[in-house]
Amino acid sequence: MFGKTSINYKSTEALFATFRTFNVLIIGDVMIDSYLWGKVDRISPEAPVPIVHVQKREKRPGGAANVALNIRSLGANPMLCGLIGNDSDGKDFSSIVEQYGIDTSGLVASDERVTTIKHRIISASHHLLRVDQEDDKPASTNETEALKKVVLPLLDKAQVVIFEDYDKGVLTQELIEFITTEASKRNIPTVVDPKKRNFLHYQGCTLFKPNRKELKEGLKTDLNLNDPKQLETAALELQSKLNCASLFITLSERGVYWTNGTDHVHIPAHHREIADVSGAGDTVISVAALCAAAQVKPELLASISNVSGGLVCEQVGVVPIDPDLLEKEITRLELI
Repeated sequence: MFGKTSINYKSTEALFATFRTFNVLIIGDVMIDSYLWGKVDRISPEAPVPIVHVQKREKRPGGAANVALNIRSLGANPMLCGLIGNDSDGKDFSSIVEQYGIDTSGLVASDERVTTIKHRIISASHHLLRVDQEDDKPASTNETEALKKVVLPLLDKAQVVIFEDYDKGVLTQELIEFITTEASKRNIPTVVDPKKRNFLHYQGCTLFKPNRKELKEGLKTDLNLNDPKQLETAALELQSKLNCASLFITLSERGVYWTNGTDHVHIPAHHREIADVSGAGDTVISVAALCAAAQVKPELLASISNVSGGLVCEQVGVVPIDPDLLEKEITRLELI
């Protein structure tokens, strides 16, 4: 699939056993996902807003760190690289991540930014409000050089690299080019979950995974991406611009689409009871990256990634994939 012979896995167990042999370098925008869970039974007399009686507080690793959680959940070893603030929230983030057994040697604490936090207020499984604390300016020269320094020893151990871009400034064109070049020297596949700012900067990557909205905005196209022929046209245009080995486009209720420019795979979505789409992209990129490292066939990569995204959408909040559920669903659907 990526210039190598695809491996035909005989069972789900064999594939997941292969996952457990991988070290995965995840670099991108890390953050804390903070939750206030509560009950609403009255409106404030001060303003027409609900009063939330807090019943539970929770902080989880978010952004690129949620990708690391998914990788850990799937049995592989995540190595997380990104910027945090040199502040109490940054220390809090490191402590939270370490509780999950995630390698934090790639984290750089910076005096030039605050630690990103997304505060979510939830009642009866519904999001009422989100409050963000962040700096989204591009990483400075000092920050970028510090990231280069911590990345290199991690690359020497990695079987795949995930770029997890949330447009918070950690991934600059310079850093992207540096890591992609170094990964290529080591024959390590690079898998990208992009956002708008760096959309066309991931030149020569192995697998590029935009969603439909990101594809439309990134190409600045008026094509109707719900039409299969126009979607294919847009995909081929993007692949030409990026010179990437393959594209994997998520299409929400229409499933997923994969192409290497010659072969094309479209997998329809499975019917799900959707509770929350938050974090689904993190799960999909995690599964796709492990499948890429495992050299699975394109149809299987697309199918398993598609199933994984649907499963996490059945859960409230940003949560990693349950590997047991995923294995059962792969077996039920006879994907392997």
